[in-house]
Amino acid sequence: MHNNGEMINVNNISVVYPGGIKALDGVSFKVPEQEIFGLLGPNGAGKTTLIMVLTTLLAPTGGKAQVNGLDVVKDKNRVRLNLGYVSQELAIDDELSGMDNLKLQAGLYHMEKAIRKPRIEEVLDLVGLSERAHDRVDTYSGGMRKRLDIACGLIHRPGILFLDEPTLGLDIQTRHEIWHYINRLREEVKMTILLTTHYMDEADSLCRRIAIIDQGSLKAIDTPDNLKKQLGGGLIIFQFDQAAASSTINQALGSLNEKEFVKEITLKNGEYRLLTDNSEEKLPLFFDALDGLKLNLKKVTLKMPSLDDVFLYYTGRQLRDESVSREQIDRVRSSMRRLRKTR
Repeated sequence: MHNNGEMINVNNISVVYPGGIKALDGVSFKVPEQEIFGLLGPNGAGKTTLIMVLTTLLAPTGGKAQVNGLDVVKDKNRVRLNLGYVSQELAIDDELSGMDNLKLQAGLYHMEKAIRKPRIEEVLDLVGLSERAHDRVDTYSGGMRKRLDIACGLIHRPGILFLDEPTLGLDIQTRHEIWHYINRLREEVKMTILLTTHYMDEADSLCRRIAIIDQGSLKAIDTPDNLKKQLGGGLIIFQFDQAAASSTINQALGSLNEKEFVKEITLKNGEYRLLTDNSEEKLPLFFDALDGLKLNLKKVTLKMPSLDDVFLYYTGRQLRDESVSREQIDRVRSSMRRLRKTR
C-alpha cells in the first residue's frame, strides 16, 4: 500500500443519480498526510455524496478515488479499516459507560483482546475522558458525549478521520473545546482529518485548506488566508437612506458597476457589499461615482473579506443562513439531551 504522502486522492469523480441528476461533476483534489481539510458547501452541493464515495458507501459513476493509497471501489473493505467516521448525530449508548461504549466499538472492529484495554485507555486519555471512563454516558455533558463519539471513531487507529459537522448544535465554549481535541489529533496522533462544517470560524480556525463545492463542482480550494486574499483588498459596505427612490438607487448602482475598481456588488440584509481590490484606497472613487445623485447614504463602512465573503462570492449564498436548518440543529441537540435517568 503506497499513498505517496497523500491520504486522499480524488481524480475527476462524477456521480449521476437515477433520472440524470448530476450530484458530482468532475471533482478532483488531494489531501496530504496530517492535514485538516475542510469541505464547505450549501445543502445539495454534493458534500454528502462525496463523503459517501470516500467512505465506500457509494460507487462513483466516473473517475477514481483513493484513501491511504487504496481504491474506494476495488479495496472497499481495506479502505474501511483505514478510516474513522463521526456523523452529526451521536452513535453512542447513553445507558453504557464511556469504557463500555469503547469496548463495544473495539468488538465491532474484531480487535484482539490483548490490545483492547491499552487502546481504549489511549483514546480516553486523548479526548480527556479518563477520569469519567466508568461513568454512564447519560451523566456526560454534550461536549463530553461528542468527545466520546470521536474516541469511538479512533479506536482502530484509522489513517484518516471524517468528521461531519463535529460541533453542530453545541454552544461556543463547547465548540472551542472540541476544536482543541481535533487539533490534538493532528499534532499528537499525526491524524489526517476531513471535516464538513457550517461554521466559518470553525473552518478558519481548524483547516489548513478549504474546498468550496457547489452544484457538484469544486469552485475553489486553498488556505483560508489565500482565499480571502484572492477576493481583493476589502469591501465597502453601504446603505442608502430609506427615503431614497428605487429609481435613484438603481441609477447609483448602475454608475458604480461601470467603474473599473468595482469587482462585484451584492445585497445582504439591506446592505450593499462592494468588492474591490483596496477598499480604503478606492473609497474616494466610490464617493465620486455617487456625486451629483440626489441620494443620501445612511452608512458606509470598510471591511476586509472574511471566509463568509469568500463563500458568498463563489456560491452566491450565505452558508450559515441557508444551510443549517433549525430541524438539523434540533435533531443533533436532542440526541445529546436524551432523557437523563437519575441513579
